Amino acid sequence: MSTDSARRRRPTAFELDESKLQPPQARPGIVTRTALVDRLAAAHQPVVAITAPAGYGKSTALAQWADRKRPRVAWLSADDRDNDPVVLLTYLAVALDRVEPIPPRVFRSLASPGAGLADVFRLVSAIAAMDGPVHMVVDHAEALTSPECRDIVAELAVRLPPGSQLAIASREQVPVPVPQLRTHGALLEVDTRDLAMDDEEGQLLLRGAGVELSAADAAVLVARTEGWPAGLYLAALAIEAGSPPVEVGVFAGNDRYMGDYLRAEFLGRVSRAVVSFLTRTSILDRLTGPLCDATVGGKGSAAVLDGLARRNLLVIPLDRIDQWYRYHHLFRDLLHGELVRREPETVAELHLRAAAWYEANGSPEDAVGHAQQAGDADRVARLVLNLANPVWAGGRLDTVLRWMEWFSANDLVAHHPAIAIHGALIYALIGKPTEADQWTAAAEKAEPVVTFDDGNTMDACLAYLRTLLCRAGPDEMRRDAAIALTGLRADSPDRPAMLHADAVGLLLAGELEQAESRFVQAQDEATAAGVVPFIPLLMAERGIIAGARDDWNGAAALAADALTVMSENEFDDYWTSALVYAWAARVAAHHGDVARARELVVRAARLRPLLTYALPIVSVQALLELARTYLALADPAGALATLRQIADIREHRRDLGLLTGEADELRSRLDVLKSEMLGASSLTTAELRLLPLLATHLSLAEISERLVVSRNTVKTQAISIYRKLGVSTRSETVRRMQQVGLVAHV
Repeated sequence: MSTDSARRRRPTAFELDESKLQPPQARPGIVTRTALVDRLAAAHQPVVAITAPAGYGKSTALAQWADRKRPRVAWLSADDRDNDPVVLLTYLAVALDRVEPIPPRVFRSLASPGAGLADVFRLVSAIAAMDGPVHMVVDHAEALTSPECRDIVAELAVRLPPGSQLAIASREQVPVPVPQLRTHGALLEVDTRDLAMDDEEGQLLLRGAGVELSAADAAVLVARTEGWPAGLYLAALAIEAGSPPVEVGVFAGNDRYMGDYLRAEFLGRVSRAVVSFLTRTSILDRLTGPLCDATVGGKGSAAVLDGLARRNLLVIPLDRIDQWYRYHHLFRDLLHGELVRREPETVAELHLRAAAWYEANGSPEDAVGHAQQAGDADRVARLVLNLANPVWAGGRLDTVLRWMEWFSANDLVAHHPAIAIHGALIYALIGKPTEADQWTAAAEKAEPVVTFDDGNTMDACLAYLRTLLCRAGPDEMRRDAAIALTGLRADSPDRPAMLHADAVGLLLAGELEQAESRFVQAQDEATAAGVVPFIPLLMAERGIIAGARDDWNGAAALAADALTVMSENEFDDYWTSALVYAWAARVAAHHGDVARARELVVRAARLRPLLTYALPIVSVQALLELARTYLALADPAGALATLRQIADIREHRRDLGLLTGEADELRSRLDVLKSEMLGASSLTTAELRLLPLLATHLSLAEISERLVVSRNTVKTQAISIYRKLGVSTRSETVRRMQQVGLVAHV
């Protein structure tokens, strides 16, 4: 990597861990795996899969391969935090960007809650446009347990441009379609047989660990460990500590007696203080002096870490200034097992101390993980409530959902009403009304409190939730909004939404002047509070009023301003954006700009799966504007599909004020048309959810797992899509949807 690229730092929605973007440093005692690295370097296959249990030197081999391929190497060491599509994709994008700059729009698209598989196509396009091939590494891929994140790696593997390579190391099956890649000769597979050390390498490892044995004795150890590097190294540590080579009880690979071996041959020969330090700090993903001091309740941890790192290859530096370290994954697993065996009662307290240190030192997300491990639900709730909005705004939806689901999995929702309210809102915003109902019920049954930590009253927050759900009609919605406004702090970022709800109620009552004034107030407060995604929505609402007054020039000006804000902030995937695009499409159609209207209709249609009864008013507003625009574009199929979606919402929300009559009037107009109801615009919301997955490598059975529906359901929906588009295969479907803009180009 060049100095310039190493210094370049793209702005990201969260703080990056720089150690994840660098291969492990070469250190004295590390054996050069010449034959293995020669094989990797000569590989022509685009995908290299290295699969073996811990301790086989996967990272070392990849680091040595990457050194051969410099400077065009993009490295990522995965961990549990990467089980969020936005996090994983951001790290991959940053790693690639440091090889050669990639378009800024790739990073902008990752700041949206809708980021996912479609962004893989953007990464692939960026790689294809580079001046030369790139060599990517995803190490510790076993940490990726999220199906969507594993799909991202798989999609990258099958779409990598010619000349570039992706190397993946994992303890378990690598997350790529192995049979497909094998069939095309696109996969080099490396396993324990390839990673096992031969006699010469084994002797070099022992020598690097400070143990000099004859070639014959070293060969015996290699044979007894079956060339397992970790077994050889731990044997060397035991020999160095005083055990005769012939008495060292070594073994091979994933041997279940490893814990006994560690106790007898290593921990049993070091001081009690060192044992305590090693086992107690095994709860930490990363190690630094002050953190370890706080966790173990002592001093001098920095010196201990430095000494361990200098003489023990199982303690790995994460930077070049000897501040941060980590244990080798195998070593950490063994140490943690020993901690649980020796003093299980201390584990929760150690996590509490680590959580307190991280929170005090400006790393609240790390604090969340340790507080969860400690079972400190109050601390988790406090941290999550402070983090959820900014993390959500940065696009990391899955991270927020994992935090929320922790409360559900541990039956804690009823004890934390603020979390219940927040969870209900999140599920409503992502188009999951059933889950929103469940979390709402939990919020309403939760233990009452007077005021939350943020200064808002519980009554106000529940009223805020009821306002958005609008379960009892627009009049009740306005009453709830008034209650919420009374109890919310004056500077609460939630106030604009309540002002919007009040204004919508006025609009649906035909009070245009009062509604306009209230929308302007809401826009002013949204601007002051920095609630930017809400601003274009409020402009669209004002545009609807302008249209009702037959002021289409004013409506066009508001639409243009709203679209500018959308474009500058990459709001394409926000729930609020559906009404903006639908209304702007209607304005374009009114002014005779058919091409622009069709473009904006497609953008709005992509968001239809988010428009549910959980947030009924704006959802129906958006669908009505879509239906009107489809009719203006002589597309009755699209109008019918959106009106059917409105009918589904009305099954759950009977009272929608004037919107109900508007929907009925449009349906009456549609009934007199005799056109065939087929075409891309006629797709149902379920079919729209399926559509992006048809563009991937996933089989119908795998797609059914991702969507949590039966394979027959997916097959039926796929056949319906083919019929509506006049195609007969997945590839034809993808090409057709690329033409109309409903899926990204692949």
